[in-house]
Amino acid sequence: MASQSQPTQAPPAEMHVSPPPAASSMDSKQPTVIICIGMAGSGKTTFMQRLNSHIHTVKKPGYVVNLDPAVTQLPFGANIDIRDTVNYKEVMKQYNLGPNGGILTALNLFTTKFDQVLALLDKRAPTLDYILLDTPGQIEIFTWSASGTIITDTLAATYPTVIAYVIDTPRSTSPATFMSNMLYACSILYKTKLPFVLVFNKTDVVSHDFAVEWMTDFEAFQAALEEDTSYMGGLVSSMCLVLEEFYKGIRVAGVSAMSGAGMDEFFDAVAEARVEYETEYKPEIEKMLEVKREKEEQKRQESLAKLMQDMKLDKGKEVSLDAVYDDRAGEHEDDEQQDFVTV
Repeated sequence: MASQSQPTQAPPAEMHVSPPPAASSMDSKQPTVIICIGMAGSGKTTFMQRLNSHIHTVKKPGYVVNLDPAVTQLPFGANIDIRDTVNYKEVMKQYNLGPNGGILTALNLFTTKFDQVLALLDKRAPTLDYILLDTPGQIEIFTWSASGTIITDTLAATYPTVIAYVIDTPRSTSPATFMSNMLYACSILYKTKLPFVLVFNKTDVVSHDFAVEWMTDFEAFQAALEEDTSYMGGLVSSMCLVLEEFYKGIRVAGVSAMSGAGMDEFFDAVAEARVEYETEYKPEIEKMLEVKREKEEQKRQESLAKLMQDMKLDKGKEVSLDAVYDDRAGEHEDDEQQDFVTV
């Protein structure tokens, strides 16, 4: 390692504020959390800028959190920025890490202070309609890391949370690339277990109608695969049948982050996803939290019972100090007599 010292961490933006515990956000207005996830080059950050612009245009207050420590310049203003907390380049230098390792470590360090982020969100929640999260371009760093799971689960346990998976529409015109995106989207859906919206970006370049057709018409997708007779073509054809159930319950929105087309359609999908969260996901989350509390209470009761059992071993037995003194005095006299006999 280049150094054993810890990388300097400054408080996150606005985190110098230590608000007193406010009323629980579960009892007040609930903003919708939109977590934007997408592969590098899908236009995720530009889409975030368009989201931020749109909610300001329609007078819907929002709060933006940037979780990408390696981004050099943001096209939007972030209320909380991971770059204000952790120096990404310093992390790479001090821990002798590469780019991906540096991003992952920076995200882990930021997660240790996520309770402060929640405190800020809880304070602002009554005045907000949306909370927008931009994630690292290296998609696996957020979706499959412990820190990404902690952030997602913590937000989902507090606010209605929706995953927006951004797809590069022009690149998905190839059936194999399209299927790769669908498989990744499916894995994220089952990993997060949260309401999901597929966002086909860059529709100003290529319309997403072909993707909707492939998702709803198996024969249309098979026709697109006819020219591909390789092993990959056969595999993709089989995967299409596997994902049929996934397609049925998924929401799709075609947008252009550049022109702003399709944003109303996207927010309609988010509104539907929020209803799904309230009716299906929230009760399940509350059930999981209740089971966790019951297990913790059971463990506490078992520990208490064991402690009481240990205390009962000598319970009720009183020790007489006079008796102890008489016994010791008698032992002392016996020792003197023994010494006299020996002499």
